[in-house]
Amino acid sequence: MKFKPLHDRVLVRRIEQDSKTSGGIIIPDNAKEKPIEGEILAVGSGARDDSGAIVALDVKVGDTVVFGKWSGTEIKVDKEDLLIMKESDIFGIKAA
Repeated sequence: MKFKPLHDRVLVRRIEQDSKTSGGIIIPDNAKEKPIEGEILAVGSGARDDSGAIVALDVKVGDTVVFGKWSGTEIKVDKEDLLIMKESDIFGIKAA
C-alpha cells in the first residue's frame, strides 16, 4: 500500500457485516446499513499539542475499530474503497 495518512488521521478498511440475519433472512445490498467497524491499515504520526510536541495516536495498524456511520471520507487506494478519518472520529477499539 502506498498511502501514509498525515497528522492524526488513519486509513480504515470497512468490515462488511453478514448479509443474513440471525433468523436466516437475507438482507439485500440496497437495504444494508454502512458498516461501522473497520480495520486500521495505516496511521499518521500524531497531532501536535499546545506546546508543539507530537502526541502519538492510540490506535495502531491491525486494530479493529468502531466508528460513526457517516465518519470519514471515502477514498480509493490501489483500486480499493477505503476511509480516511481523524482518530477522534473513532469511538473505540474492539478487544481481540
